[in-house]
Amino acid sequence: MSDNPLLRINKIISKKPVYLFWFLQICFWSFVSLISLVSLTLWYVQIDVEHLSHTFSQSIVGIVFSMPLYWIFMRCWHAPIFTRVFLSIASVLIISFVWTVIRVELYIKLVGSEGHWDEFGGWFFSSIFIYFCWTGFFHGIRYYQLLQFEHKIMLKKEAEAKSEQLKRLSAQSVARDAKIKMLRYQLNPHFLCNTLNAINSLIECELSEKAQLMTVQLSKFLRYSLDNNPDTKIALEFEIIALNLYLEIEKTRFGERLNLDFQISEQAKSALIPSLLIQPIIENSMKHVIAKNEEGGTISLRAEVVSDMLVLTLSDTGSGARIDRNKVKGEASRGVGLRNIDERLKVLYADDYVFNLNIMPSSGLKTIIKLPFECIETKITDDPVQNSITMS
Repeated sequence: MSDNPLLRINKIISKKPVYLFWFLQICFWSFVSLISLVSLTLWYVQIDVEHLSHTFSQSIVGIVFSMPLYWIFMRCWHAPIFTRVFLSIASVLIISFVWTVIRVELYIKLVGSEGHWDEFGGWFFSSIFIYFCWTGFFHGIRYYQLLQFEHKIMLKKEAEAKSEQLKRLSAQSVARDAKIKMLRYQLNPHFLCNTLNAINSLIECELSEKAQLMTVQLSKFLRYSLDNNPDTKIALEFEIIALNLYLEIEKTRFGERLNLDFQISEQAKSALIPSLLIQPIIENSMKHVIAKNEEGGTISLRAEVVSDMLVLTLSDTGSGARIDRNKVKGEASRGVGLRNIDERLKVLYADDYVFNLNIMPSSGLKTIIKLPFECIETKITDDPVQNSITMS
């Protein structure tokens, strides 16, 4: 029984100040005195000191005899229901009988009237009725206190649960943002190393003008990259602008060998995507197609909205060499950029995205990305860095 939560609640309530109990006691017995005064004393026009004294003195005695009744109810509170009912009825009958005897005796002594013992049955009935009312009043207040206390505990637990949930969500959000930034910043060094190696090659070949031009273009691209928060999404229209900043660098390296075929629908231009999402895929094609093929190749990009999903399709013409499909399908064998894309999409969209890599018959790589279509109203800004390159 010590593990019973109701018992623990009952013990806590029992430790509350007793002034509430006595206040309710006085209210109840004052009401009994008032009813007795109106229905008996005033009704029978017995307005004198003796009858008024009896009316109030019997209520005082009633308060005294309600104390053992209270003690009995508290002692058997956690007993089985049938035991409680039996003890309650028995104790009410006994207390009512003793109180009735004292009431009649007080009336005889205070009023000085004899011959009232033959009316004992009526007095006893009213005593039983009053003490049963007291019993109902006691149990009603007791259960109300228990209900209120349980309600407070429930509200406290709910508040604690909400607080813990907010803490967990906050921690998850911080971890998510940190992971996105980590993944995003992993891209820049990867791209930066490749570009610096290209600039170094131009310098070694004494192509200083091209090296200088590529350095300026790299500066523009890095400025754009640093100006955009890695944990935010941007419109595809702006992503294409950033992509063209990157492609200008590559055009300096490959010249006419690099051909582009971009087809972006008007609806897709305003779709939101993670910033610098497409650049690693283009870079992968540069490395495995354009750089390895003397004739260069074409990189295509299609963007459209289908069934509330933004569909991005990137493909290249291939280098002519056979590509192992296992390297494309296996996540561990993919390059840093492609693994990074999958990780970022997983963090941002959970399972609500598609990222597929396939080898085409021409040995070219075809990448399909499907994202939930999120749209905001966008327009080209006046930033010279963003507007310095137009779509090919």
